[in-house]
Amino acid sequence: MKNSSGVTLIEMLIVVALIGLLAGVTFPAASSGIDSLRLTSATSSVVGLFNEALIRAERRQQVVELTISRTERALWLRSSEPGFQKRVDLPTGVSILSILPEALQGEDGSRRFLLFPGGAVPGLEIVMSNARNARRVVRLDPITGVASVVQVER
Repeated sequence: MKNSSGVTLIEMLIVVALIGLLAGVTFPAASSGIDSLRLTSATSSVVGLFNEALIRAERRQQVVELTISRTERALWLRSSEPGFQKRVDLPTGVSILSILPEALQGEDGSRRFLLFPGGAVPGLEIVMSNARNARRVVRLDPITGVASVVQVER
């Protein structure tokens, strides 16, 4: 009689069950981590866009229009330089909850802010959220002119 090598059906089922159990346990943690990375990436992109707008207004002496659209989940810059436009689209699962200061009645989901060379920096905040309801606030300080990110506790 020859010795046979291989695995039995029972051994194969146990290995498949263990793999399924590990995948079921680790998926929520991995999914939460990806959502958190998307929110972090989105807030970093918005801070970068704010900084670029401030630099363009001050150093290049150009009027800059900053548009924030809640419905399109996007922000973009336009300046007095012909053809200049920069757009930042938020990743999937990240949304803009509010733009502060509050809009006047009758305004839709988009807001526009103008940055003038030598002018005052508008104080504004964008409250952003991901699919797991983690929130971050991107704040443009009117006194220092610095954009920063603040994590909101639930």
